[in-house]
Amino acid sequence: MSTGDKAANLSEKAKGKVKETAGKVVGNERLQAEGKGDQVKGDAKQAGEKVKDVFKD
Repeated sequence: MSTGDKAANLSEKAKGKVKETAGKVVGNERLQAEGKGDQVKGDAKQAGEKVKDVFKD
């Protein structure tokens, strides 16, 4: 996994956490759900990159 991809995935996960927390603070369930979705998307991308790395070696 390239460093750029890893940073982007972690950034997406962090953005999701911020959205989720903001949603909780203001009581916005849609924002919370979006945040959780962003976190899952970041995790999935990271898992995909790890699979690619396994097959590169």
